[in-house]
Amino acid sequence: MSDRLKAYTRAGVDVDLGNKVKAGLPTLLKTAHRPEVLGKVGGFGGLFSARFPKMRDPVLVASIDGVGTKIKVAALMNRHDTIGEDLVNHCVNDIAVLGAEPLFFLDYMASGRLEPHRFRQLLSGMVRGCNKAGCALIGGETAQMPGIYHGADYDLVGAIVGVVDRAKIIDGKSIRPGDAVIGLPSSGLHTNGYSLAREILFNQLGCRLEGHTNGLRSTLGQELLRTHTLYLPLIRKVRAQLKIKGIAHITGGGLMDNIPRILPEGLDAEIQLGAWTVSPLFRLLASAARIKSEELHQVFNMGIGMVFVVAAKDAEKAVRLTRGKIIGKIVKGSRRVVLKEPVKKSRKK
Repeated sequence: MSDRLKAYTRAGVDVDLGNKVKAGLPTLLKTAHRPEVLGKVGGFGGLFSARFPKMRDPVLVASIDGVGTKIKVAALMNRHDTIGEDLVNHCVNDIAVLGAEPLFFLDYMASGRLEPHRFRQLLSGMVRGCNKAGCALIGGETAQMPGIYHGADYDLVGAIVGVVDRAKIIDGKSIRPGDAVIGLPSSGLHTNGYSLAREILFNQLGCRLEGHTNGLRSTLGQELLRTHTLYLPLIRKVRAQLKIKGIAHITGGGLMDNIPRILPEGLDAEIQLGAWTVSPLFRLLASAARIKSEELHQVFNMGIGMVFVVAAKDAEKAVRLTRGKIIGKIVKGSRRVVLKEPVKKSRKK
């Protein structure tokens, strides 16, 4: 058996190293736990007791996603702890828009060879994210795939399961003309648009990760690794005080593709450009991208990480609760986002 393992190690897969690295998982995962979790870490499947006595008609909500080519920035920075938290926050936000509470999370890591330091950083970030969201990290898979991934390349995927009472699902069906669109600020690029951002920043502009560029608060590398915002606490807070008719997580596809996912037939979202402050990083990307505004707002979140749709009478209260901005309104249309350019003030003679 030992000879076979040595041969497998020579082929690029170190099973013994994998077992050694994973030996400390039970201690690390203690903080990312819920009382419904049964069994122990390391089984063939995670066990979760699905009992929801406070719900009349519980509905499970599931989602799966990754963090895209933000991983390339993490590899260049040799910093991976934020990437794990990014993944959890992205997945939690995706189900939170339906009104779901996260229950448990699973991860998949794949690389050419296992790097213990990187593994621990990724996992610590996921544990931190799960702890903040109140969900359990119930299991995962770490795959060593030499020949598929090369050098420092790796991929990271997360799957999440949550629950919502059927009567409390946020589905956008009650959205009507005149409703207000509330934009919640993002922390930065979040986990989308990095392929174009890297092309612009590094290939076109020649920026360096350690450099301070065009008014950025931190180095470019730190700006690009800012953690994807977790919006679950704000959703809970607002729902406790008013009705949210629809929520859109502004990820891949930006404002242009994500808001229509919650709109009923016959309605558009009219978004007023200039209604929120665009950060220096997005201004830099916009100035160098040389693409139309519609594509810019489809690739990047442009400073808006989540959108609430509420009745017009609730708009100001929603803004106070979230520190967001009223960025538009619902109008009759065909399930599209219409970008309205700022009105230019005429100069007095």
